[in-house]
Amino acid sequence: MHLCVDARMYCASGIGTYLQNLLLPLSQSFDLTLIGDPGEIAATELPRIPTDIPIYSVAELLRFPSLIPSCDIFWSPHYNVPVLPIRAKKRLVTIHDVFHLAYVHTLSLKQKLYAKLIMQAAIRLSDGIITVSEFSKSEIQAYTGASTSKISVIPNGVNHQQFHTDYTLAETEQVSEKYHLPDKYILYVGNVKPHKNLSRLVEAYALIAEHLPHKLVIVGKKEGFITGDTSLHDRIQQNSVLQDKIIFTGFVADEDLPKIYAMASLFVFPSLYEGFGLPPLEAMASGCLTLTSQRASMPEICGDATTYFHPEDTPDLAAKIKELLTIPTHTRQEIITAGVKKAVEYTWKAAAQQHVEVMKQLCLSN
Repeated sequence: MHLCVDARMYCASGIGTYLQNLLLPLSQSFDLTLIGDPGEIAATELPRIPTDIPIYSVAELLRFPSLIPSCDIFWSPHYNVPVLPIRAKKRLVTIHDVFHLAYVHTLSLKQKLYAKLIMQAAIRLSDGIITVSEFSKSEIQAYTGASTSKISVIPNGVNHQQFHTDYTLAETEQVSEKYHLPDKYILYVGNVKPHKNLSRLVEAYALIAEHLPHKLVIVGKKEGFITGDTSLHDRIQQNSVLQDKIIFTGFVADEDLPKIYAMASLFVFPSLYEGFGLPPLEAMASGCLTLTSQRASMPEICGDATTYFHPEDTPDLAAKIKELLTIPTHTRQEIITAGVKKAVEYTWKAAAQQHVEVMKQLCLSN
């Protein structure tokens, strides 16, 4: 069976991780053709159709469909599906979440119109829909009215070759020196989009920073956070304690991130909305204690292996941070061990097998 994949987001953070971990296993079950930037997808060594057509563009709407060859299935790993006719017998789409509908108030008018029209087109035109959690499935149904029979839930995986607990002291020390990490720190990994709720974490940290030896390490370039949320930048600049105790790592290489997780005293995930939420599982797999928002998919994904807080209650977040940083060593280790076991439940091998099953069933359906 011939599977064609829109791989233009191969190097994007979330969907890129999804594609990078699934394409090779899928190529063992299908004749696979990728459409994307030849430079980005060169490492796959799979047949490819080169294009520089950007996502969310007029060119995508008008020109991208003509690139799709005759195939059994065309798979869109994001909701930006081709809206014009294509030469595929079946269409499959992965909708990771419906953030663009649930948080429509955070979008510009142009973004609102695009999200509504293209999401509805994805539901209407696709023969099958994959999503990553029961939470996302219920959200897709609530916001689009999609039929339950169309939707398959396949959880994401954790790359256990990358995220694990077997790092040597030399490896962690090298990474610590490279990014000038403090001896003790609380960790945030994510971006500054409103639903990521980073500003709430900074507010909570400000309440307790003077009484903690731990600094707050934010993975990413400071400039990106400044341009993304000027109020957050102002809050840090106006507080001398925060200026001294909040550290931006700058760009972090993929191979270094697991060690940064492993060395953290605590990883905090304050997000308000996630279809899946991979970072807490990556932190758990790396042997890091986690504190997670009780919102959206997080209780479903993390189960009893983390501590939860109300993501809109700043004092609650501050109190939970202090509590977890002072728990007895044996209690801390018990929670970390539970986290490692939880992360093991999620593998890309299992995710790939389930994708293959869904795709084969789709090919055989009328």
